[in-house]
Amino acid sequence: MRLPNSVHTSRPWRIHELTRDFRLEDVWELPGVGGPDAFPLLVQLIASGDPSQSSSVAVRTLFAIRWKIGELLGWDGPDAGLGSRVPTLRDRLPADLRDAPSGPDFAALPFTSLYLLEDEWAAEIANRTMHGVMHISRVPDETGGFRAHMAVYVKPNGLLGAAYMAAIRPFRHLIVYPPMLREMGRNWRAGTAWHPVARRPDVTLPPASA
Repeated sequence: MRLPNSVHTSRPWRIHELTRDFRLEDVWELPGVGGPDAFPLLVQLIASGDPSQSSSVAVRTLFAIRWKIGELLGWDGPDAGLGSRVPTLRDRLPADLRDAPSGPDFAALPFTSLYLLEDEWAAEIANRTMHGVMHISRVPDETGGFRAHMAVYVKPNGLLGAAYMAAIRPFRHLIVYPPMLREMGRNWRAGTAWHPVARRPDVTLPPASA
């Protein structure tokens, strides 16, 4: 479900101090409720996701088209990403976030984790069209568990980036995100019942932000 941007901006997430020159594109709520210790599992599930293996034909098709166009036009080459076309946001991290766990590696998507806290995780991506940030947050609910929100920040790269973001916006809102988030929610609900990552002794997280 898509949420008003104010639901995200009204909370004191650490990501705000890093993205003042980015645009908050949209905010989404993941389906389902997680238990008190399930946030690390959700983070791992998202990082391990592969849209090319989605149960949605539309999602698989649109991602295949995007990767092919990017290959043909050179949008995703090494000179178009983090550390080349744009500096990584890790350069902006204050000392406490720099010392915190960065978060998991991604299995398929070209994101790089920035930081992982008890109640939020951020990862960034950059290519020829834009510099973007995905922010996943843990929002307590009345059941004693939590709901998860996903915020998407973007900084388009000139006219190309602005045109690209405008062109894909209806596809993201109507075709891509709804089935992806439903699938993510199903995996999350199923995984919390048995997956050991939420209880692994080696997953250590610093305290939640104030």
